Amino acid sequence: MKTQNSAVLFAKACQVIPGGVNSPVRACKSVGCDPLFVAKAQGCTITDADGNEFIDFVGSWGPMILGHGHPEVVKAIHEAVPGGTSFGAPTALEVELAELVCDSVPSIEKVRFVSSGTEATMSAVRLARGYTGRKMIVKFDGCYHGHADSFLVKAGSGVITLGIPGSPGVPEDIVKNTLSIPYNNIEILEKTLRDASLDIACVIIEPVAGNMGVIVPEMAFLRKLRELTAELGIVLIFDEVITGFRLALGGAQERFGILPDLTCLGKIIGGGLPVGAYGGKKEIMDMVAPDGPVYQAGTLSGNPLAMAAGLAMLKVVRRPGFYAELEEKSSWFAEKLAAIGAAALVPTVLNRIGSMMTCFFTDAPVTDFNSAMQANAQRYAQHFRNMLASGIWLAPSQFEAAFVSAAHDRAHLQKALDATEASLATLAAA
Repeated sequence: MKTQNSAVLFAKACQVIPGGVNSPVRACKSVGCDPLFVAKAQGCTITDADGNEFIDFVGSWGPMILGHGHPEVVKAIHEAVPGGTSFGAPTALEVELAELVCDSVPSIEKVRFVSSGTEATMSAVRLARGYTGRKMIVKFDGCYHGHADSFLVKAGSGVITLGIPGSPGVPEDIVKNTLSIPYNNIEILEKTLRDASLDIACVIIEPVAGNMGVIVPEMAFLRKLRELTAELGIVLIFDEVITGFRLALGGAQERFGILPDLTCLGKIIGGGLPVGAYGGKKEIMDMVAPDGPVYQAGTLSGNPLAMAAGLAMLKVVRRPGFYAELEEKSSWFAEKLAAIGAAALVPTVLNRIGSMMTCFFTDAPVTDFNSAMQANAQRYAQHFRNMLASGIWLAPSQFEAAFVSAAHDRAHLQKALDATEASLATLAAA
């Protein structure tokens, strides 16, 4: 596999961009290699700067549920461009997309668009504090909600991939108002939320954890979370930036039948362009300026190109049978993958829900942050390099999700299965 062009680009990037990348995990430090620079993508394949082609299971970290370059999304963007790329003013497109989001996501009565998932989560937390008049945020160990100061306490994603315990630059005065507790632990959850001295404004959770690897919640845990927050007047925020429009049309909340007070969205609703959103109950959302006193603004919020791409994307996923077909395909792939893992001499655990999954290199169930941390990241790094050499593009971190898209067919998935079998055999022989 040629890598000369990527190597030259990376060397240039390191001179002008911290670490040579614009998001830390992309540097591939935890998998022991330099990053490959992408030149183009189509369907479920990406091609790097040296012309190497790979079957993509990263999907831009989740947004590309239709695959890359879907003709209806591309057409929508092309049609929007001549009209202008940014206005800083209302457009019909954002109204149409807002109506579609409210119609699709069970708990959302009103929605506000922003430009990223981080903007969505930090705005939702500010709103929850403004609505309740309280200060404390409760989050869960290993869950990642973007890089806002409040969320970098025991966070997932690149924070654990790079082994960073938090981040310099986050004032102690901010961190003291964030409490992180174990995922899937009902006893600690109830003890924490019932402590009146904590002055808890909100609980924010990934209803399916995707940033310490995929971890599916215990239903009793989620139900108890909803029950307690409702009883105690605590705002429940579902961070569905990954799971929204991924696990079902209405996201994890539709799949589980548990409705939060506020929901954060991103990724899929931008059709591959930068976008985020937060929405929920009318009485809470009416606290947002200009209707209410909680201020949040953004020049590129409701950007016309992102709105056009998001509209096109959501119209496709709303078609009858879309999620049933994606579920069937993902289930078939996961069953085969799990069987390969079970037959190998290298211990693996596959966690999956819908079209998102993680293969952990461990011999014990992975149900929370601590059990995820028992996975052998060095073994995953070798597996990543093996798969890359076989033409399979995985996330360059043990603690991320793999995504199946509508563009993957059985031939693509079978190639990935064959490569996995060969990789595990190599690892077992090492």
